[in-house]
Amino acid sequence: MKQGLYRIESNRPLTADVRELRLAGDTSPITAPGQFVNVRIDGLYLRRPISVCDWDGDGLTLIYKVVGRGTAALARMAPGGELDLLCGLGNGFDVSKCTQRTLVIGGGVGTPPMYGLAKALLRAGKTPVAVLGFNTRDEIFYEAEFRALGIETTVTTVDGSAGIKGFVTGTLPEDYGYYCACGPEPMLKAVYRAARTSGLLSFEERMGCGFGACMGCSCETRYGNKRICRDGPVLEKEEIIW
Repeated sequence: MKQGLYRIESNRPLTADVRELRLAGDTSPITAPGQFVNVRIDGLYLRRPISVCDWDGDGLTLIYKVVGRGTAALARMAPGGELDLLCGLGNGFDVSKCTQRTLVIGGGVGTPPMYGLAKALLRAGKTPVAVLGFNTRDEIFYEAEFRALGIETTVTTVDGSAGIKGFVTGTLPEDYGYYCACGPEPMLKAVYRAARTSGLLSFEERMGCGFGACMGCSCETRYGNKRICRDGPVLEKEEIIW
């Protein structure tokens, strides 16, 4: 973990309430896809945790949904400004656990870290298969970016306005050896029950400190209590207690 200032390069809308934020700064603390940053926003006591979508040697990309005062303030920030970040938080996805053909399953704003994971799997010589779920056509984002990676990509919408009608669990292919998923808890629970292999699930959780000191995001697992911010947000399927 490292605290630092990051310069805003762009802050553009992807949908009516989802935005892509590109920041320039030190990305050396990020060691695995699925890690997150904790963003300080002036006037608010708690930082806002946001998963890392992508990163390189020059900076990182965050995708966030405007849902409250913090993210609304973030949406108003213009290029050239600076943000104070705690960077490189959480344990992320362990690519070495993934098989040659691994499903990457994203639901809504759980989609961004799966993009970084798909790129990491490709770098490791593996074949990711993406399944992305949204409520409606108007909420879809990053479909083109996943397809541009050259990987098999399936999109579902609950109302059937785009892609395949239904939930991600209705479109899981048969020929995969492992899966990784991120999204709202009902989706993760459904994937947990539907998937026939072991896998890794990334959980969304309200956090206080973001690095394990306050114990505000602890959860019970088969191996004892774990903190989503430090021991997670990625947990193995076998350790989860619903």
